[in-house]
Amino acid sequence: MSQLEKAQAEYESFPQELGSVIISTINKEGIPNASYAPFVMDDFKNIYIYVSGLSTHTQNLESNPHVSVLLIEDEAKADQIFARRRLSFDCTATLIERETATWNQIVDQFQQRFGEIIEVLRGLADFRIFQLTPSEGRFVIGFGAAYHISGDNLDKLVQITGDKKG
Repeated sequence: MSQLEKAQAEYESFPQELGSVIISTINKEGIPNASYAPFVMDDFKNIYIYVSGLSTHTQNLESNPHVSVLLIEDEAKADQIFARRRLSFDCTATLIERETATWNQIVDQFQQRFGEIIEVLRGLADFRIFQLTPSEGRFVIGFGAAYHISGDNLDKLVQITGDKKG
C-alpha cells in the first residue's frame, strides 16, 4: 500500500474516531468565535451539528454561514503534540428545517450515536440542526504528511509540498 493509499484510508476512518468538532464562526462585526459541537457526518462529508439557539456559534451561523471546522486527535493519544492528526474543512452552513424528513433522519443518527440525551434535546424548541457543507479541506497526519482535499465528493487527497499545493 502506497503512502497516499494509507493516507486515504486514514482520512476515511478518522472522523469516526471523534465525537465532536471544533467550529469557528464569525459574528456580524467580523469577530471570530471558537466553540465545539457533537456531530454526525454523511457519506458526502457533510457535517451536521445539533446546537442551541442561545449559543454564540448558532447566532453567528444565522448571520454568517461561513464556518471553519476542525477535527483533531486527542492530546492524550497523540505521539507528538506538535503533529496531532487533524482534519479541517471550509464549510457553508445551512439550517435544516425542524420536523422535516431530513431533520428527523439526522436526529435519529444523533440518537444512535449519542444516546438518551438526544430525546431531551429533541423536545427543546431552541435546538437547531445545521448542515455544514465543505468546499475543500486539509488532512494532516504528521510532520511532512499534509494533504489538500478536493474533488466532487471531497475524496481526492493531494500531498502538500514546500513548492506547491496540490
